[in-house]
Amino acid sequence: CEYAAVTHKWSAGVHVFILFLLPIALQQLSQFWYSDATALVLAEEALREAGPTGRIACVACPTAYHKLRSIKPESCQAVVLEYDERFKQYGEDFVFYDYNKPLQLPDTVQKQSFDVVLADPPFLAEECLEKTAQTIQFLTRGKVLLCTGRVMGELASKLLGVHECLFQPQHENNLANEFRCFVNYESQLNDPSKVPPNR
Repeated sequence: CEYAAVTHKWSAGVHVFILFLLPIALQQLSQFWYSDATALVLAEEALREAGPTGRIACVACPTAYHKLRSIKPESCQAVVLEYDERFKQYGEDFVFYDYNKPLQLPDTVQKQSFDVVLADPPFLAEECLEKTAQTIQFLTRGKVLLCTGRVMGELASKLLGVHECLFQPQHENNLANEFRCFVNYESQLNDPSKVPPNR
């Protein structure tokens, strides 16, 4: 059914399942927001690696982009590649992105034009990671900061040469899957003395 979605709750000691109608288009736009602390850590990491005059692409991670936008100097350029057109509010920094068409990007987005690519594939599926990886490889000059489920670590390493960090991203609402951060460079996110508490 193209409109079906299921939730559940406890009522008078009985586990009740509730069927409600939600257009598939809206389900596809559901967002899992990082905690404010996680968004700050990721934004600071991207800025530190890109430098004050660098360029940063945030692929499908608008909360990290929002935080980055608030702390970066004007000399640093950051864009957000996102399917959810609610983020058009960011004007020229918004780039419409559909992971099913990983290389279908506007002419303003040039190959290997970003010092750091921070990405969070929208779905926990091999196909999604594989296609998002194509976008990342097109965009990056080298540095990749990837957030995804821990279960995707082996594939992420194969596709992008990344390894798991000590830092563990957190979301406003806890996710059922273990979520991790991966990088392909020497990062402070792997330094026990500098990794903040998971929160």
